[in-house]
Amino acid sequence: MFVGLTLPVMEPDVWADGPATLEAWARAIDAGPFSSLCFGERMAFDNPETLTLLGAVAAWTSRVRLVTTVIVPQLHDPVLLAKSLATGDQLSRGRLTVGFGVGGRREDYRAAGADPATQTMRGMADRVAVMQRVWRGENVTGATLPVGPPPVRAGGPELLVGTTGRKTIRSAASWADGLAGVTLDLAAAGVADLFDVTRAAWAEAGRPSPRLTTSFWVALDDGDGSGRGQIHRHLRHYMNWLPVDLVDAMAPTTGFVGTPAQLREVLATFADVGADEVHLIPTDSDVDQVHRLADIVGEVV
Repeated sequence: MFVGLTLPVMEPDVWADGPATLEAWARAIDAGPFSSLCFGERMAFDNPETLTLLGAVAAWTSRVRLVTTVIVPQLHDPVLLAKSLATGDQLSRGRLTVGFGVGGRREDYRAAGADPATQTMRGMADRVAVMQRVWRGENVTGATLPVGPPPVRAGGPELLVGTTGRKTIRSAASWADGLAGVTLDLAAAGVADLFDVTRAAWAEAGRPSPRLTTSFWVALDDGDGSGRGQIHRHLRHYMNWLPVDLVDAMAPTTGFVGTPAQLREVLATFADVGADEVHLIPTDSDVDQVHRLADIVGEVV
């Protein structure tokens, strides 16, 4: 099993030193044992814009895969998004994996000027279909030439569906290469069940075996529970679209808090249920976290 690490793009102080924090994290992740560098998309928030960041991390790194977890295609013109992602794929020399999802925040649709009526599985699938036509070199615009550049991999980069919903998984089996899941409570049985649903959907669609990934929030401590406050603070900032009392109720059981040895045990558990890769989500912007997690991951992978 491989282990990737997410950039601290949703931390409130990510811009305190300009781009220095993001660059330091990207270079440290690339130098470590991690398999991938991940980052997600939001609109009505202070995180970096995803496609601009993709260009930067392509330049800051040379080894790890670059994983968007996730882009909401309904927030973008599909032809322009296809061109942007193909450009990022070329700049990274084919290291791009794209996670697509419907998105759960109506405010992001409003902020992007997108039609909330498209916040559906069909709305996502329709836009992905357009992008895949662009990546295949079809002339979808009627212009003199097709929209390029071509992606490094024929037909486009690896695509994952970002969801925990069974219906969404089944509907994505026709176009996705795998699953970008998330677990709130680290329940391996629930992750295993979702993996089984994914395998069955891909088999029914006549597709090759899917790539299976999951992710969770992380705060290391010395076993005294002090990391729980770190995750709580992170969730209050990140989940600002939810009522505060709901976030407070979730915080005590969301994500991983514990020692390096305990994190190794959790990672081994997910390997046992068939995860191809786990993406760790940091809850602080201090780059020392990369080095501490690297020591742990180096003994697991």
